[in-house]
Amino acid sequence: MPRRQRTNPPVLKRFGQHFLHDAATLQGIADAVAPIAGETVIEIGPGRGALTELLARRSERLVAVEIDRELSMKLEERYADDAHVLIVEGDVLDADLALLAEGPFVVAGNVPYYITTPILFHVLQPPYPRHAVFLVQQEVADRIASPPGSRTYGALSVNVQAIADAEIVRRVPPSAFRPPPKVDSAVIRITPKRAGLITAEEVRPFRSFVQAAFGMRRKQLLNVIRAVRAVSAADAVSVLEREGIDPSARPETITPAQFASLMRATSDRAT
Repeated sequence: MPRRQRTNPPVLKRFGQHFLHDAATLQGIADAVAPIAGETVIEIGPGRGALTELLARRSERLVAVEIDRELSMKLEERYADDAHVLIVEGDVLDADLALLAEGPFVVAGNVPYYITTPILFHVLQPPYPRHAVFLVQQEVADRIASPPGSRTYGALSVNVQAIADAEIVRRVPPSAFRPPPKVDSAVIRITPKRAGLITAEEVRPFRSFVQAAFGMRRKQLLNVIRAVRAVSAADAVSVLEREGIDPSARPETITPAQFASLMRATSDRAT
């Protein structure tokens, strides 16, 4: 395999990167990744390579995907003599992670805050990693891990939790970065379920259904189902009662499992 691969990156720009330098946080991320024998670690956005160094020591094989050409070239030079480290220059959203991994894998990375959700959804598609450990904006981590009924529970919570379990590993202050961001951050570990609530074929329609429902989060579920599925009030009430859901409930109180059931129960009623 070539020492360096490209994934046809677009014209690159500097995106206001914040580089993690705090040793305790870096070690905490590496500990949370914890690769096992036979696994490849895929690192997203290695930047200057502070986390890369720790992951390279602990992994049998490491693939680091970096969109910044200058940083990518520096990493390539740094690991030129390490046969188990592969630097890939390009956008991770254009990369086939399973193809890069060549087998079982885990994912890690300091994810750019402006593109966190697309990266999460890109990673959470079959074949899944054993787990993914991300450093993200604290607000996003809270939303991902929020339970139904909480203030931060929303479409992102449901879409992730339908597929995976989410655990906030540690909080990270702005001082852990250079330059420091204006917001707090958190390390979150996302572990795909052995048996998710939705199938691979249902992922896209499920996300669309959930997103539409939370677009009307202040409305009662009866009206949400009527609007999203274009069904009669009688049909909507019938479905909700059969699923054991109060028609006056609101989307933020509905569990991921209930959303999955509602999607299936109403799919054949949509016009």
